Amino acid sequence: MNYFAHGMRFVDRPYFMAGTALPDLLSVVDRRVRLKMKNVVPLTQDESSIHAEIASGIKQHLDDDHWFHSTQGFLEVSTDLSILFRNIFANDEYARVGFLGHIVTELLLDGVLIQQNPTLIDQYYEAFNQIDPQEIEAATNRMATQQTDQLKRWLVRFHKEGFLRDYLVPQRMLVRLNQVMKRVKLQPLPEETISILITGREIVENRITDLLPPEHF
Repeated sequence: MNYFAHGMRFVDRPYFMAGTALPDLLSVVDRRVRLKMKNVVPLTQDESSIHAEIASGIKQHLDDDHWFHSTQGFLEVSTDLSILFRNIFANDEYARVGFLGHIVTELLLDGVLIQQNPTLIDQYYEAFNQIDPQEIEAATNRMATQQTDQLKRWLVRFHKEGFLRDYLVPQRMLVRLNQVMKRVKLQPLPEETISILITGREIVENRITDLLPPEHF
């Protein structure tokens, strides 16, 4: 899952919702900073209601990822996308097509959910106006494997850029996807990727209930 899929159900609980974004956001801020369940769960019972809400949101994210990545729907859709990427990287045996199938499935899922819930994305970003980034950073540093002083700045940037809306347009999604490729030190994706994003969106739309089974989501 990705930012919007994790958080869209909790826009009425801003700190909880922000917590659902933290594991993914920290992979951008500093990949050395990790949030592990054994460190997160104790803080869900913290006397500080804000820190407990943040920790509970992180736990929600980790729980969601556990079932999401084990569903038949995710396995099949990510494999289908990996095959599409293999077609454009037929002469590159080192291309990370499995990684691409995985991450693009998640980005496209966010795009489909935003398209299906057009007013909810505004509520999602509005909820970030109601949080104190310093409070989020303080709670995170109580749970993370390493300390960070960059998270509060990135939370402001995350809200200001509103980049999730770019997932609605294949060309703009490719720009965001290439930012990920640069961050993980992989080659940028070619323009042919746009056709995969278009086809992939149709696949995700058709498999939405397989990706997000009602008993979980």
